[in-house]
Amino acid sequence: MIEIPETYVLSEQIKQTLTGKTIRRAVANAHPHAFAWYSGDPVAYDAMLSGKKITDSNPGTGYTCGGNTEIICEDMLLVISTPIKYHAPEKKLPAKHQLLLEFEDDSHMSCTVQMWGSMFCAPVTDKTALGHFTNTHLPDPLTDAFDEKYFDALWENTKPSYSAKAFLATEQRIPGLGNGVAQDILFNARIHPKRKLETMRENEKEQLFNSVKTTLKEMKDLGGRDTEKDLFNNSGGYRTILSKITLPHPCRVCGGGIIRQAFLGGNIYFCPTCQML
Repeated sequence: MIEIPETYVLSEQIKQTLTGKTIRRAVANAHPHAFAWYSGDPVAYDAMLSGKKITDSNPGTGYTCGGNTEIICEDMLLVISTPIKYHAPEKKLPAKHQLLLEFEDDSHMSCTVQMWGSMFCAPVTDKTALGHFTNTHLPDPLTDAFDEKYFDALWENTKPSYSAKAFLATEQRIPGLGNGVAQDILFNARIHPKRKLETMRENEKEQLFNSVKTTLKEMKDLGGRDTEKDLFNNSGGYRTILSKITLPHPCRVCGGGIIRQAFLGGNIYFCPTCQML
C-alpha cells in the first residue's frame, strides 16, 4: 500500500504533471468498494471540484499527516491514501475506479482502491471534514522535526512489551510508516520484527532510529519501492530487501533463507540469521 516514500514520489510527480490543469469533471464512487472511504457524499465531489485548477501537491505534510497524498485544487483539498495514476489523452482508462478526474485537455487522473483507501475532498479551511487526518499531524520521519529526541519520546510512551513491528507500524504512531517499509527498516537495524522493546539495548534503539531515517530516505530518493507503482504505473527504483519479491531468493547479506510469517494482522519477512530473536 501507499506509504511515506510513495507519497513523496506521487506528490512530486503530480506537482510536475498536473499543476495548472483544470478539472472538467469529477466522478467519485462509480464502482463502490467496501473499503473505500469518502468525506461526505461522493456525489458532491463533482460540484466541489469542477472548474478548479490543480495548484499544488504535498506528501501529507501540508495540511494532514503522512501516508497520504494531498492535492490542492485552488480552495479545495483532496487527501488520497490510495494509488494514483495519470492517463494521457486517448489512453485507456481503468475498467473500475473509485475516483476519476477528467481534465480540460482530455487527460485523466484515477484512483483504484486495492485493499482499502481514503479519498477525502473538502475546503482547505474545513479541518473537521478531514477527521483523524488533521488530528494526527505528527512529524514526518523525513523531516528534521523527527529527531532522536522525538524518537526517544515515542519509545518511552510505548509499552515495553510491544514488539519492534508494533512500535513502528501500528496505532499510527508514525503516520505513513506501515508494515511494508518496516521490513527493510528492521533488517537494516538488524532487529527481528517480534523483538520486544524491553529486550533492546540503547545502541539497538539508536540503530533503529538511524535506520528509520536512512532507509526511508533511500526509498524516496530512488523513486519508491519496487513493490509499488508511481503516477505513470512504473515500479519504484528501490530494490526491497524483504518483500514478496525477494522471498524466493537468499538473504543478500548472509545467503540464508528469508522467512515469511503472519504476525499482528499481516505478514512479516525476516532473515533469522541477520535478525536473531
